[in-house]
Amino acid sequence: MALVTQVVEAAVSTLTLDSPANRNALSRQLLEELSEGLDAAAADDGVRAVVLSHTGRTFCAGADLRESAATGDTERGTARFVALLRQIVDLPKPVLARVNGHVRAGGLGLLGACDLVVAGPQSSFAFTEVRLGLAPAIIALVTQSRMPERLAARYLLTGETFDATTAERAGLVTVAAADVDVALAVLLDALRLASPQGLAATKPLTTARVRAALEADGEAAQRLSAQLFGTAEAREGIAAWAQKRPPSWFVASP
Repeated sequence: MALVTQVVEAAVSTLTLDSPANRNALSRQLLEELSEGLDAAAADDGVRAVVLSHTGRTFCAGADLRESAATGDTERGTARFVALLRQIVDLPKPVLARVNGHVRAGGLGLLGACDLVVAGPQSSFAFTEVRLGLAPAIIALVTQSRMPERLAARYLLTGETFDATTAERAGLVTVAAADVDVALAVLLDALRLASPQGLAATKPLTTARVRAALEADGEAAQRLSAQLFGTAEAREGIAAWAQKRPPSWFVASP
């Protein structure tokens, strides 16, 4: 079964993450299908913009931890994820995210790579890697230039959950809206007024810092992420997550 569906309407290609059973986790199949959808949108002269949407209550839960644990394929998995982020950033058309659900870990990487993000009232966000014995090394490539340093330090180090309004203040969300579809329609109507050439020439001006980070640090971030996945501490963190129990390093507050 397809995990990503694609619909083109009124010059917009909507790619919907449709794997609610695992909270739209970034499995190998989902990554490949999303990449194929982006390629198709880039090649279609009738498409002015791309929207990433989702089914279910979660936009994206990040890496498919069960698949990673079963295959041990962390190096290839991290390489595929970095390649996807580059593809979104380099796509010659604006990529928007429509979010009205939970966004965790690698899901925030998708948002960081997108040009515009609209989040509804059911949205919540968290950089959860630190609680699993991991680090948001790859995700930081596409989020840090967008976030104030103190906010980045707080949420990356604590793994706390925050809402759409805070995400907007942090630069991770363009518009925090009561009605996500109304807010998205406003942006899409504006993009339909723009010329394809104008959009293709302007997008690189707005993504310069993200592209520079991917170019300079992408391979190092990929290696660090894969290395951490292979450690005993990360295995414990992922096992604790799967078993819904505190990890061995948990310390109760006094």
